This record gives sequence, C-alpha cells and structure tokens, in this order.
Amino acid sequence: MVVKVKEPQPNECRMLRPGQLLFTYLHLAPDPEQAKLLLASGATAIAYETVTSPKGGLPLLAPMSEVAGRMSIQAGAHHLEKAQGGNGMLLGGVPGVEPAHVLILGGGVVGTNAARMAVGLGARVTLLDRSLERLNQLDELFQGRVVCVYSTQDAVERFALEADLVIGAVLIPGASAPKLITRHHIARMKPGAVVVDVAIDQGGCFETSKPTTHQEPTYVVNDVVHYCVANMPGGVARTATMALTNATLPFTLALADRGLQALRDDAHLCNGLNVHEGHVTYEAVAQALNLPYLSPEQALTPFMQSA
Repeated sequence: MVVKVKEPQPNECRMLRPGQLLFTYLHLAPDPEQAKLLLASGATAIAYETVTSPKGGLPLLAPMSEVAGRMSIQAGAHHLEKAQGGNGMLLGGVPGVEPAHVLILGGGVVGTNAARMAVGLGARVTLLDRSLERLNQLDELFQGRVVCVYSTQDAVERFALEADLVIGAVLIPGASAPKLITRHHIARMKPGAVVVDVAIDQGGCFETSKPTTHQEPTYVVNDVVHYCVANMPGGVARTATMALTNATLPFTLALADRGLQALRDDAHLCNGLNVHEGHVTYEAVAQALNLPYLSPEQALTPFMQSA
C-alpha cells in the first residue's frame, strides 16, 4: 500500500495545523486516509495506543482493552441468541446441557478480560497465544478453568471449527492485525456461530471483517454472525470515559505544561509519537503504509537544538 502525501490546500486541514498537538487514539496502520491528512496538516500527533510503560505495557490502551475484552463476551453471548441470528446457545448452559465453547485468540489485556467474563458465565473456554510465558501465567491465573494452547495455524483452524463464539483479541502495537481466521475457516464454522473482532480498529484479525457501528453491529457471512464494532467501549461511554481519563490525565498535564519537551523528558510518552511535521515517526505505521520513517529522535532534533 502506497500513500501519497499532498500539500495542504486552502480550506483543508483547518482543524489541525503546524504547532498543534493531537493526543488521542489514532490507529493509523489500517487507515491511510487519516494518516495522509495528519501528515498534510503539519501537526504533531501522539497516539494513545503506542505510549508505553516502564514495565513494557501499553497503559493508555489497557483501560479500553479491559472494557472491550469484557464487552466482547457480553456482545457475543447476546448475538448467540436465536433472535439475533446465532445458534441459540446459552453461554453457560444449564445442568444437563453443555455450555457454549468460546475461543479467544490472544492472551493480552483484551483476551484475559474476555476469558474472565466467559469463565464467570460458565462457558467452556480455550485461549490461544504464541507466548509460552504468557500461557503459563494465564494457566496459573485461571487454575485450569481456561484451556491455554500454543497458537499454530492448525490449532486456530481446529478450535475455530469447534467454537460457538470466537473472540479476536490479537494486537501488534501500532501495526495492522494479522488475519488469523480466513474466509475458508468462516465457511466451515458452525452455522449460527458468532465472531467478535476486537482488533477491528487495527484492521481486524478475521479475513471477513469490516467495521460496523453500535446502531448496526452485525452482519452475516456464510451463516456466521460477525460483530465488528469499531470503538466498542463507546457503548459503555460512562465507564469507558472514567477509565480512560484516569490513565491519560498525567500525560495530558505533562503535555500541557511542557509541550514537546514532555516527549524529551519521558521516553515512554515519546513512544506515542506517530506523526510530526509531515513525517511518520512510528516504524510499524510507516511499514504498514509503505511510507518513509523518521525516528522520533531525528524528528524532534530541531526542537531539541532550539530548546
């Protein structure tokens, strides 16, 4: 994918201009148009989703991932109902009737919170991840109530075809999500199964995914119900806003007080820098969009020298 950056024209980019800071969720890798306009604006854009923590986590993505992970099970359980197009399975079953089988792809914050909810509702849960260390942590956390399996193509296919509900919880920070579930898998899944693609903001991890809204959250492909709502936490805006504000406030105050100097003072905040004065400054975004990459250090050098 090649993105051509044009010079801003009159009446374009009026909301953003050089010298301004934009601090929000960006998700640029699957969104070349947004990237093009940000580059043309000349503004500085800092992405919540790539700010890091000293422990290696993503502190501004975590609150929304927690919300989305928990919502994914809530939404999936609802759309398994027959009236919603699902196969009519109650997630936790009842005595004498087996529970639904939930497959979770990814053991990060989204996947862990999805597993918590699914286990709490009594579902049979399988979780796939490619980190043995993470699988060991989750196995200990859930004490055998979640089957933790190393993710391979064969494992994804086998468990997807058995599942009533599949949660796509895969994240590669700043980059497009890998397509783990193919059209071929979807065509062979149970009729009335439900897939919830939490990774849709990063392009989705199901080949058949396309963004939907809270007003029209689902569509059907090969008798499989797809729930691909972008910005899932928007459905529980009160909880999501409070959770996000708690996490973002210290960074927001630092930027308000010190501007670009805050990036120099805090390497973890600087990891959030995605666009600066017409340059892409996050490598995974540059690779996804086939654009030149300029490191944050290089991009900020003129500011550093003038400071």
